Amino acid sequence: MAKKVFNDPTWIKKLGVDDVYSVSGCMSKEFADYINYWKHNGYWFFNSPEIIMELASSHGIDLTGTTFFYYEVYELEFDGDKNEWLPFAPEASFITNVVVPNEKHLEGYDVATFSVRTSPECSPLSCNLLAREIKVNRHCLLSSLEEAKQSLESGKFKNSESGPYRIFAVYTLEKA
Repeated sequence: MAKKVFNDPTWIKKLGVDDVYSVSGCMSKEFADYINYWKHNGYWFFNSPEIIMELASSHGIDLTGTTFFYYEVYELEFDGDKNEWLPFAPEASFITNVVVPNEKHLEGYDVATFSVRTSPECSPLSCNLLAREIKVNRHCLLSSLEEAKQSLESGKFKNSESGPYRIFAVYTLEKA
């Protein structure tokens, strides 16, 4: 995904947060209203940065000032109402053939909501200000998969947005 990173989180500057690398587009906006182009995969992201660049080029979308991200989603999603982990899969009607980048830098882990079961709706750490109660890094992300799982299982996300919740490893790409 290519996003314009939100870098003025004055409401959490005191927590040492410089910017928001959230998976959802509530704060750090996607490069375009990309779903309308139907080039995304079954996870509602893109199989490679090249697809994003081709889409932007063919539709006159300026990618200046965007950061390219690569996401790896944990194979289970958390149902907060049932307090259990459940399997999920990409939407089968879309081609999902993700190209893993050769160079990627792990920035942390985000938790995103998927009540509609398509694209990420909300990242409660930033959208619901849970970063005030849950320790995050300078990108408003959790430090580990284990920390993300524990935060969900202990109910720290319960009074934010409706789930289910999915955990993503968030990487930045040096070159797109």
